[in-house]
Amino acid sequence: MNPQLPFGWPVLERARRSRDSRFDGRFYLGVVSTGIYCRPICPAAPKAHSRHVRYFATAAGAHEAGFRPCLRCRPETAPGTPAWLGTSAVVGRALRLIEDGALDHARMPQFAARVGLGARQLDRLFAQHLGASPLALAQTRRLHFAKHLIDGSDLPMTEVALAAGYASLRRFNDALRKAYGRSPRELRRQRPPEAPHGAAGEVNLTLAYRPPYDWRRLSDFLRARAIPGVEAFEADRYARVIRVGSGYALIRVRPLPTRDALELQVSGAPAAALYRIAATARRVFDLTADPHQITRDLGADQPLRALVRRRPGLRIPGAWDPFECAVRAVLGQQVSVPAARTLAARLVERFGERVSMPAAGLTRAFPAPQPLASGNFDGLGITRARIEALRALARAVADGRVDFDAGAERLSEQLTALRGFGAWTAQYVALRALGEPDALPEGDLVLRRMAGSDARPLTARELRRRAESWRPWRGYATLHLWYAASEATAR
Repeated sequence: MNPQLPFGWPVLERARRSRDSRFDGRFYLGVVSTGIYCRPICPAAPKAHSRHVRYFATAAGAHEAGFRPCLRCRPETAPGTPAWLGTSAVVGRALRLIEDGALDHARMPQFAARVGLGARQLDRLFAQHLGASPLALAQTRRLHFAKHLIDGSDLPMTEVALAAGYASLRRFNDALRKAYGRSPRELRRQRPPEAPHGAAGEVNLTLAYRPPYDWRRLSDFLRARAIPGVEAFEADRYARVIRVGSGYALIRVRPLPTRDALELQVSGAPAAALYRIAATARRVFDLTADPHQITRDLGADQPLRALVRRRPGLRIPGAWDPFECAVRAVLGQQVSVPAARTLAARLVERFGERVSMPAAGLTRAFPAPQPLASGNFDGLGITRARIEALRALARAVADGRVDFDAGAERLSEQLTALRGFGAWTAQYVALRALGEPDALPEGDLVLRRMAGSDARPLTARELRRRAESWRPWRGYATLHLWYAASEATAR
């Protein structure tokens, strides 16, 4: 058995033969007799004889072993693999950088130096934790996203190649022909009839998740905090303005009624920005989570058991922009959610750039760091201490002292070094802006009461000890306890 795989051979075999959707994206199987790799839910998966099957923790591992992606089950549409969970912090940061395209135009030594290791050492860590090299993961990312765009858009192939991170159309054509045995144009002619097609100037992408998925609670969380002019809900569809390079784009997200997936519509974005937009959407809507594993692990804790069974599809509601999340965390200190939203709306009205979007009511972009670093906050109702905290944050982001790509631990150190940023704010930003599943805002009074009692809330130190059994899902435990407190108050 491959040592990187999360399950033993009997479990893998049972999951393959039963086409168990709970394992979709958690491993891949290559069939030696065909040279193709599949998702465990593929209709062809149970037919292969065990002696012809090889198992891989990631699609990149299967690709690196010489297998081609299946055109029937389409591995590029699988739920994201939460492969970085349980790996070293270095591997986790490197994976996030690869997701952002850091290896598309950089050589391996430069990439490894950015992570803080030598190239050989980073290769060894990736082989140990993921069973594939950083270059293989980056290559598979490009291939899968290119196939996704071929199926889900009418973009010209030159733009598909650019969006997927290929330096030239020739390399793009060669890579897809080698991986799929067909040219990009042949793949488009054979795309599934159910694949979404965007209108002119629009790209539609289908982003899969593992059920159950609690869209209602996640969308209610975002709806309650939506800043007028920047974000809106159109029935059950979330829309917002996002910054893309020197311009702006519109994104819309809605659940698909007949599939375990969300639909992402992007309008006005250049092709080169599409992958990062899709990767950000996966984080914001927490699509790579494995709810069965989270429920099983947290359910081992007696006080949490009833909560996780009541909300098995709970996801971390992310934030589209880390700087925006940090600003809103400061505005929300010791005030209600509606009050924080009002302050954010005032901030946007004064400092946000005016934009023109086809969606009704979306007229502003959230401010960049520079206007907040030196802007006039008079009359906005923000306290002097919070104004100084916002200015300190904006300056630190502008000059690189705060790096949202640094990983949760390093980011927490950078934020708590600023005036007005305590451990609670730093952990809240890690939870929502980075999607850190193990974030724990241990100073939160509601959390300490729910983990203890109203008569005697736990201290921060007691909560930290109490939460050791929740690792690596302390962020999800936090959300369960917050929701439980909110629902108890509403009764």
